Amino acid sequence: MDRLDNTVRPYAWGSTTAIPGLLGVEPTGEPQAEMWLGAHPGAPSRTARGTLAEVVEADPERELGQAAVAKFGPRLPFLLKILAAGAPLSLQVHPNLAQAEEGYAEEERRGVPVDAPHRNYKDANHKPELICALTEFDGLCGFRDPVETADLIAGLGVDSLKPYVDLLHAHPEEAALREVLTAILTADPEEMHRTVAEATAACTRLGGAYAPYADLAHHFPGDPGVIAAMLLNHVRLQPGEALYLGAGIPHAYLDGLGVEIMANSDNVLRCGLTPKHVDVPELLRVVRFEAADAGVLRPEAAPDGEEVYETPIDEFRLSRYVLPPAGAAHDLTRATPQILLCTAGTVSVGEHELGPGASVFVPAGEKTDVSGTGTLFRATVVA
Repeated sequence: MDRLDNTVRPYAWGSTTAIPGLLGVEPTGEPQAEMWLGAHPGAPSRTARGTLAEVVEADPERELGQAAVAKFGPRLPFLLKILAAGAPLSLQVHPNLAQAEEGYAEEERRGVPVDAPHRNYKDANHKPELICALTEFDGLCGFRDPVETADLIAGLGVDSLKPYVDLLHAHPEEAALREVLTAILTADPEEMHRTVAEATAACTRLGGAYAPYADLAHHFPGDPGVIAAMLLNHVRLQPGEALYLGAGIPHAYLDGLGVEIMANSDNVLRCGLTPKHVDVPELLRVVRFEAADAGVLRPEAAPDGEEVYETPIDEFRLSRYVLPPAGAAHDLTRATPQILLCTAGTVSVGEHELGPGASVFVPAGEKTDVSGTGTLFRATVVA
C-alpha cells in the first residue's frame, strides 16, 4: 500500500481557494484546477517506490491483479481527480471507443503531431467520466428538449435568434438539434458576436433561468458557445450527487468542487467557451443529438456501508464510505487495484492516517482495513 503525492494542475479556470481549502494549506493566489491521482503519464502520482506509473509497469499483475490486466492491459485504466472549477470549462464532448480509434489512426496517418493545437485525438481510447460534487456544483449536461429550448431562447427577444427558434419548432428532435448547433458554430463570426452581445444583455436583464448564460458571457464575451450552451440542461448538484457523462454527450462544468473519475484518455472535442481549436465537422460526427434529462446520480447503499455510483462501463467504479463516529472497522480488501481518497475527517487505512485530500494506492488483493470518522472515496475497476 502506497501513500500518494499528487500533482495539482494550474489551469486558468481553476479556483484559487477550493483545493487549498480542502488540503488545509494557504492559497498561493494562482488557480489550482485539478489534482491528479493515478498513473497517467502527464502527471503520475508519486510514491516511495517511484511514480505510480513506474510501480505498475514494474509488475502489472502484482499491482493490478490478473483479471484487470487480462481485461484492460498492463495499465491502470482510470484517472481520479479532485476538480475545482472557479470559472467555466469549455463546452465539450468525448468520442466513443470506435470513434477514438478511427480518429487517432487517421491523424497518425496524416502525420499530425500529437501536441499540435488542432489535433483532436491524443490517444485511441474513449473517455467516459463521472463527477461527484463535494460542494454545490453547477454544470451543463446533455441536450434539453428542443421545445423547451425554443421557449428559453424566444424569451430573450433577440431578433437574430428567431431562426433558431423556428428550426427547433419545425423539425424532429435529432434534426432540430443538429441543425441549430451547426448553424451556431458556422455562423459569421461578426454577426454571432453581435448576437451574443444582445443575448448577454437580455440574460443580464432577465436573470433567473438566464443568469448562468450571463455568467458564461462574462467569461467568454462574443463566444458562440454562449448560445450553444442554451441547448443544454443546466444542473446544480448537491454534495454527494453525481453526473455520468458518456460518449457524445455535450457538457461543461461551471463552478464547484468535486471528485472526478474517467477512463485514462485525453480526447476532447470542443463546442465553444474556449479560445482553443473547434473542429466543427468532427464534432458533429461525435455528438449524440438526442434530448434527455441530465440524469443526476445518487449513490446506491450496500449492506456494508459502501455507497456506489452505478455506471455502465468497467474502466472505473466509484463509491464512497461515510464513516460515523465510533463505527465499526471496514474490510475493503479487493481483487482489483484501488485508490482511496479522504475528503473529510480522519480515516485510517492500514498504517496510513488520511486527512482531507490525502490518498493511497492499494494493490490488488492487499489487505485493507479502514476505520475512523470521515468520508472516503474508493476508485477501482470492474474486472
